[in-house]
Formats: sequence, C-alpha cells, structure tokens
Amino acid sequence: MADNAVGLFHGPQSALTAAGQLKGAGFTALELMSPVPIEGVEEVLGEKKSVIKRFTFFGGIFGACFGFILAAGTSVLWQHPVGGRPIITLPPFFIITYEMAILFGILATVIGFFISARLPAMNERLYVPETAVDKFAVTVVCNNREDFERAAAILRKAGAEEVRAMTEAA
Repeated sequence: MADNAVGLFHGPQSALTAAGQLKGAGFTALELMSPVPIEGVEEVLGEKKSVIKRFTFFGGIFGACFGFILAAGTSVLWQHPVGGRPIITLPPFFIITYEMAILFGILATVIGFFISARLPAMNERLYVPETAVDKFAVTVVCNNREDFERAAAILRKAGAEEVRAMTEAA
C-alpha cells in the first residue's frame, strides 16, 4: 500500500502552485481534486494521453478484415452461377467491409472508454470528501517516509491549510 500526501487548499491558484512545485521536485504521481474545473491544470500537470483512439483504430482494422473475409468466404463457400465473372468482386464487398469497420470501430471505442475510465471500479480510489464542497486537494504518492516529509513540506510552503497522510485501498 502506498501512502499519499494530501494537501487541502482554500483556493485553486495555491493548489496549482503546489502541484507545479511538487512536479518540479521530481514527484510524478500527482492528482488534483477540485469541486470546479480549474483553468491551467494541463499546463502544470501536463496533458494525459488518451488510448481510446488506438482502440478505435484497431477495432476498425479488425472490423474491415472481418467484413471482407465474411463476404468473400460466404461467396466462395456458397457459389452461385455468375456467368464467367469473378466470384470475389471488390466493389460490392467494400460495402460490407466499410460497414463492419465502422461497427467494430464504434464497439472498440466504447470498450476503450470503459477501460480508460476504469469502469467498473474494481478497487477503491483515493477520495477526499472536502473536495466535493469547497476545498482543492493535491495528492502525491509517496514511497517512503522521507518522500512524504518532503512532499508535506512543499505542500505547507505552498499554503496548504492541512496536510494529511492517506492510504489507498488495494
């Protein structure tokens, strides 16, 4: 179980300052909890990369392959008299290929969203009840007591009203 240093702040600017100082001090696992959206969080913490687009891309590729194999396999297994024309003709098969690419891409996007959002939540995440009302919290994962003391000092220096240790439930 990892200990977390949690600093509670009255205003968003002091919380952003604390997050920036913690990031500058070498802490990487930072979270900012807020009752309202804060402008400038991406500049301080950095933008998180989304993996959903990869789910969409590979779902579309898989769907296109599946659609083409489905159409081609069906026409090869159950041949109809075609009067000398090829059995596998591309233009009509591209329709089912396109439709299956869209279908599988959408399904993979939904699955990717649920995975990315960590739904359903299998473990408890750190929650500070005060952040739902009027406080701003900065949490940082600390591997040992020395890291916790260093993080707590940075949080207090940035203006934290309270610094507490919390443990994530596994």
